[in-house]
Amino acid sequence: MSSGVSERTQTLQVGMLARVEGEGGLHVEIRDGHVTDVELRIFEPPRFYEAFLRGRAFTEPPDITARICGICPVAYQFSSCMAIEDVCGVTVPEHIGAMRRLLYCGEWIESHALHMYLLHAPDFLGYPGAIEMAADHPDVVARGLRLKKTGNDLMDLVGGRSVHPINVKVGGFYHRPKAAELHAFRPALEQALEDAVATVRLVSTFDFPDLEQTVPYLSLRPSTGYPIEAGDVVTTLGDVWPVRDFREHLAELHVPHSTALHSTLDGEPYVVGPLARYTLNHDRLSPLAKELAHEAGLGPTCRNPFRSLVVRAVELVEAIVEALRIIDAWVDGVSASVPVEPRAGMGFGATEAPRGVLFHRYALDDDGTILDAQIMPPTAQNQPSIEADLRELAERWVAVGDHDLTHRCEQAIRNYDPCISCSVHDLDIRIDRH
Repeated sequence: MSSGVSERTQTLQVGMLARVEGEGGLHVEIRDGHVTDVELRIFEPPRFYEAFLRGRAFTEPPDITARICGICPVAYQFSSCMAIEDVCGVTVPEHIGAMRRLLYCGEWIESHALHMYLLHAPDFLGYPGAIEMAADHPDVVARGLRLKKTGNDLMDLVGGRSVHPINVKVGGFYHRPKAAELHAFRPALEQALEDAVATVRLVSTFDFPDLEQTVPYLSLRPSTGYPIEAGDVVTTLGDVWPVRDFREHLAELHVPHSTALHSTLDGEPYVVGPLARYTLNHDRLSPLAKELAHEAGLGPTCRNPFRSLVVRAVELVEAIVEALRIIDAWVDGVSASVPVEPRAGMGFGATEAPRGVLFHRYALDDDGTILDAQIMPPTAQNQPSIEADLRELAERWVAVGDHDLTHRCEQAIRNYDPCISCSVHDLDIRIDRH
């Protein structure tokens, strides 16, 4: 960390923010005690996935887009599958949908556990990282690692691999595990459920700063159950529309300070992710998850981004309960996939990645060649709201020293579990005082 002071300007340069996924920078400018500018600068080079999907076969997006993220590859795989199937007029049967949901539960478990225990809990417990936290709280860190391993193992069992699963295809899967294999995994999920209940009770004791978001929330809402792999789009404004209408409401904008596009909902910032899912689908939680949410002090809605940690813990419980439910209803002797024949047209798909709704759109030629592709990841959608939170909090905390202000801003960014480039690197932070 370095700083420079003159009569007119004070500048703080922090070279690394750990515990976020990707590279970016935060610039805060303060003049005469007031925050005049806040920019979350995502400066990683564009990765051009949409461009190099063009000209590929319609069967390839699940394997290509999975490489966008090592933590939530299933989100990219299933959003792409649903969009391609939408073009081709295919709806997979219920048992394939249940298998997709089971694999997605594994991703939610490992991603939420990683974020809560290794990336965000150190902020609330007063440690620079999970390694330092483990010295004083070995059982807590061991629980987090155990939960993450269970999620990874479930992805491996259903998806063929825990990172960039290889069992996913347009129309379903290459292989369907046997009921005996899944039932043998049940004890690990039962232990994970105990750990998840303890997680809710742990994080509910943390000290959360007060902040109330007023922007609209957006999530999926399926016909039944909590949103994971399917549903229509709903918002706290009362809107309900099918996924294929997302381009009529959501716009992507270039901003000079970011290589990630900013998104707006009918011209305004909005939020996707755990708070949105919970607020718009609280009634869909399982009885156990709903009971624990109430015990943790959550009402039917939650608009404090710092308390998203508690909501993630409740969602962790929900994912494990749902995985157990699917395993208990599993039957052998059914197909792992359905045929999908290419046809010209445009298709749309969306699923709930751990960080929020992930939209995909594909245009196909009549032979299945991809003519155009669009991918809207949740962190890009949340970026304007992250900056809005930072502006409000920096204004509130402007009187604290640069070190404390930097830490609090970092913590506010981690509320969103941002997947900046879907790989863990660092974030530069600069605070200018004039």
